[in-house]
Amino acid sequence: MLITVSGPAGSGKSTLAAALADRLGYDHVSGGDIFRSIADERDLSPLELNRLAEEDDQIDRDLDRRLRTTARDAEDLVLESRLAGWMAGDYADLKVWLDAPIDVRAARIADREDKAVETAVEETRARAESEALRYAEYYDIEISDRSIYDLVVNTARWGPDGVLGLVDNAVGAYDPSADEGKTPIEGIRYEFD
Repeated sequence: MLITVSGPAGSGKSTLAAALADRLGYDHVSGGDIFRSIADERDLSPLELNRLAEEDDQIDRDLDRRLRTTARDAEDLVLESRLAGWMAGDYADLKVWLDAPIDVRAARIADREDKAVETAVEETRARAESEALRYAEYYDIEISDRSIYDLVVNTARWGPDGVLGLVDNAVGAYDPSADEGKTPIEGIRYEFD
């Protein structure tokens, strides 16, 4: 089974994906892992690659190509990134979107990055706007469209164990023989298929 975990910065993607993979005995691959791998291949730090990506859209496309290839070839995997649900597309068995109000996500980011909450709010909003524009330009993805997801969870309402319990229950309740069809992903330009 391929499960994708997507959501904006600070939504709890990494926390859930790692815990879910551990609980299910699945592998876990994150967009961050792939990004670090690309940085290593180019003999750059992740920060250097991130700065280069601001001017070279091929870096984002390489990351997304690898997400799509990983999804296509996956068995018993939790794939995590902002675009994992979109990049996995019909390869995914279950697509999860995590979210939380901006003030909650910013407080989480501020805590883990040791910065002021106000700074985290500004940076998080700017990052989300930039990403939304790139996703629309590259692939015709409207990142605010949640219709492709099987489960959408507001992680501000439950702690990490509660979110894990919700998603684990959904995975356990999934019966392929009762599946009447996932939401098709249409109109996306996968330039690397």
